[in-house]
Amino acid sequence: MRVDLFDFDLPPERIALRPAVPRDAARLLVLDGDDTFDRVVGDLPGALRAGDCLVFNDTRVIPAQLEGRRGGSAEGGRGGAGATIGATLHKREGPRRWRAFIRNAKRLRDGDLIEFGAGVAARASDRGDDGSFALNFLGDEPVELLLERAGRMPLPPYIAAKRPTDAQDADDYQTMFAAEPGAVAAPTAALHFTPALLDALGSAGIAHETLTLHVGAGTFLPVKADDTADHRMHAEWGRIDAATAARLNAVRARGGRVIAVGTTSLRLIESAAGEDGIIAPFEGDTAIFITPGYAFRGIDGLITNFHLPRSTLFMLVSALMGRERMQAAYAHAIATGYRFYSYGDASLLLPGRR
Repeated sequence: MRVDLFDFDLPPERIALRPAVPRDAARLLVLDGDDTFDRVVGDLPGALRAGDCLVFNDTRVIPAQLEGRRGGSAEGGRGGAGATIGATLHKREGPRRWRAFIRNAKRLRDGDLIEFGAGVAARASDRGDDGSFALNFLGDEPVELLLERAGRMPLPPYIAAKRPTDAQDADDYQTMFAAEPGAVAAPTAALHFTPALLDALGSAGIAHETLTLHVGAGTFLPVKADDTADHRMHAEWGRIDAATAARLNAVRARGGRVIAVGTTSLRLIESAAGEDGIIAPFEGDTAIFITPGYAFRGIDGLITNFHLPRSTLFMLVSALMGRERMQAAYAHAIATGYRFYSYGDASLLLPGRR
């Protein structure tokens, strides 16, 4: 499909720079079949049904944004030494090795050392076709400790371009479910949930489960191709254990709905589900790319924030609800003041009977 079919105009003032306070006070646009309602996230217990199950991503965002200077090469050369190098980690490739998107990549070569300060350094290698490098961290301390010393919270570029990261983001950009370190972007739909809201959902007979998908920085990359068939997704690592898969299958067998909280949860469930709709245990990489025409197998609905024009995530929600339906819903959201992107408001997408 043509990528420009997924374009729309978004006024810059609709981009949220801070989350709603309290979190569950964020607005909620409900698309239930052909019906549309304006609600708030705190209304979710009444918008869902007893027997439904929400599925959250329990990944934890790490301080994956690094700033350093180029040192010498592995061969001892110093050409370009001292150049400022920015790195955004996006996928772990080994105990001490991360794939990273690089700012000022033209000044970096395989074998170069980058010194990030606080005793943290890495050797660059294996430049990819997309301009990324593998960063091999020196020393024997766990990389997580190195990042705590030298890294900062990797806010999305559309927020970072408008204000600096601060101490408040360390809490704001982490969900209440965050447990498994490894993400370089938050599963932002879950940012709206609070312990009180989870209790209210439980009292209404709505269950919840967790899975893990370590969100990569590739989620923010623009689609540069003119046709969706020419776009390549970056892989992300995820896991659904056997017990969780069995409980999700039991929900659907009883007539309940499996509702993914966030596109990351949805993509992992769909990667694990077979053509018969049965969700199998899963552990490994997924690069699933969902566009209109895709037949959903494992989920019955989605809670998600509002996404970038021409993005793979807007294509995904268009696949779930229909492109014209989502274009109209986004036009309504823009006209009525909904806040967009990672710190913005949410939508509940229920396509109805298939």
